[in-house]
Amino acid sequence: MTQTLTTGRIVIVGAGLGALYAALELAPRPVLMISPETLGQGASSAWAQGGVAAAMALSDSAEAHAADTVSAGAGTVDPAVAQMVTDHAREHILNLTDKGTPFDRGPDGGYVLSLEAAHSQARVVRVRGDQAGAKIMETLIEAIRATPSVQVCERTLAVGLETDGDRVTGVYVRASDRETEAILLRCPGVLLAGGGSGGLFAHTTNPPRIRGQVVGLAARAGAIVADAEFVQFHPTAIDVGEDPAPLATEALRGEGAHLVNSDGERFMLAIDPRAELAPRDIVARGIFAQTQAGRRPALDTRQAIGAEILTKFPAVASACHRNGIDPVTQVIPVACAAHYHMGGVETDQNGRSNLDRLWVCGEAASTGLHGANRLASNGLLEALVFARQAARDMALVVPVISEPPVELAFVDGGTDAFDPENMARLRSVMTACVGVLRDGAGLEIALAEIAALEAAEPQSRTFANMTATATLITASALMRTESRGGHFRTDYPHADPAQAHRSRMTLDQALAIRARFAKDIS
Repeated sequence: MTQTLTTGRIVIVGAGLGALYAALELAPRPVLMISPETLGQGASSAWAQGGVAAAMALSDSAEAHAADTVSAGAGTVDPAVAQMVTDHAREHILNLTDKGTPFDRGPDGGYVLSLEAAHSQARVVRVRGDQAGAKIMETLIEAIRATPSVQVCERTLAVGLETDGDRVTGVYVRASDRETEAILLRCPGVLLAGGGSGGLFAHTTNPPRIRGQVVGLAARAGAIVADAEFVQFHPTAIDVGEDPAPLATEALRGEGAHLVNSDGERFMLAIDPRAELAPRDIVARGIFAQTQAGRRPALDTRQAIGAEILTKFPAVASACHRNGIDPVTQVIPVACAAHYHMGGVETDQNGRSNLDRLWVCGEAASTGLHGANRLASNGLLEALVFARQAARDMALVVPVISEPPVELAFVDGGTDAFDPENMARLRSVMTACVGVLRDGAGLEIALAEIAALEAAEPQSRTFANMTATATLITASALMRTESRGGHFRTDYPHADPAQAHRSRMTLDQALAIRARFAKDIS
C-alpha cells in the first residue's frame, strides 16, 4: 500500500531556473521543492551558455525582440505571448542583477550584449562569455538557501500525479538514487518545472536525467501537450564522443567564428545569406548534410576570437582541452544534437495547464513563445517570465494552510528501475527516426519500437513517463505532413500554409496513433 503524506505547501517539481525563481517569487509562502539531484546539479539551466535575451540597448526595443521571436518561430508563435515575454525581459535582467548575478559589464557600466542567430541586433546578456546559466543558478541557489519558507527535498524524483477528475491533488515521489516505493504527497497545488526532453535522443547537449519525464507524467495525468513535434537540434555540439555532448555556444558565431568542412569550405554561405547566423534549424540541417556526406564539419574560431576563447568562453575551452583540442590553433569538430524541446504541456499566459491546480513553466511547458524554432537565448527568458507569472497566479488561487514541514521517509523494495539497454534502444531509435531529418516510414518504425520498449518495462513509472513523451513527439511529427522550423520531413520538404498553427495532442490520442503500428511488432 502506498504511503501517503499531506502538506499545505505548494509543491514545485524541478530544481532549475524556473523552479528556483518561482520559489523565491512565492516567498514567504511555504514551498516544497522536489529536486532529483543535489540542488544545482543535473539542471539544463546550469548548462545554458548563451545567456538571456533582452532589449537592454537604447537602440533596441521589446517590439523588435518580439518581431525576431515571431520570425524565428516559422509561423506558429503566438504574437501576444511573444510581446508579453519581451516586454518583461528587461525587468528580469535588473532583478537578477539586484540578486547578485555578475552579468558582464562594459567600462561604462552597461551590459555587454552578444549577437546570436536570427536576432536583428546584439541583445543577449551574458556572464563570462559562456557562463550565464551556471552563474544565474548559483545566485538563485544562494538566495533559496537563505529563504526559510522554501524546503528542498534533494535526490527525490517525481514519478506521477494524483488526480481527482480534472484536478491535480498530489504528486507521487520516490528516492532518485535507489529503488524505492513511491510516496503519495498530497498538496494544494503543483508547479512542474522539471526540464525538457533532449535526453530522449542519443546525441544531446542536455544533462543525463533530462529525458521528458515531467512532460510524460503530466500527459499521463491528462494534460494537453502542444507542439510536441518541434525539437531544436543545436548545430554546434562539440563532436568528441561525450554523452551528453559539450556545447559550443552560438555566441562564438556571433563574434565571427565560422563553419567549415573537412575541405576547408565555408558551406553555410551557399545555404543562407545569413550564413552561420541563420536560424538554428537551417544551420543544423546544413551541418547534418556535411556529416552525412563524410565532410566532417567544424567551427573555426582561430581568426575571429583567437586566444581570447580561453578567457571569454571558458566552458568551450575546457571541453576542447579535455579532448585534446587546442581551439586557439585548431578547428573544433561539431555535430547536431538534441538541445531544446519547443513542445511541452500547453499553458496559458499564467502558466496554467488544462488540469486544475497544475501549473507548468520552463522547458516542460509550451507557452506559444517559441513556435516551431526557438530564438536563441529565449529559453532562460521564458523560464523567468513564466515562473513569475505562475507563482503570482498560484498565490491567488491556492489557499494558505499553515503546517510544519513534511519529512519524506523512503523505504526500500520498490520496482521503478528499468533496463539501461532499453533506455539506450529508445534513445537510438529517437535519433535515427525522429531526429534532424524525418519521414513517415521512419516515424512509424519509431512508434512501433517505442511501444515494444514500453511493454518490456511494465513496472517502471519513470520509463513510462519517458515513452509517453517519446510517443507524443513521434505521433505529432507523423501528423504534421510538412516541414516547418525544427520539424523537417524529407517526404514533405516544404511548409504548408494550411498547417501554420500549433499542434495539440493528448496522450490518449497519441497512443491511438501508435496502436496502428504497434501491432506489426514481431
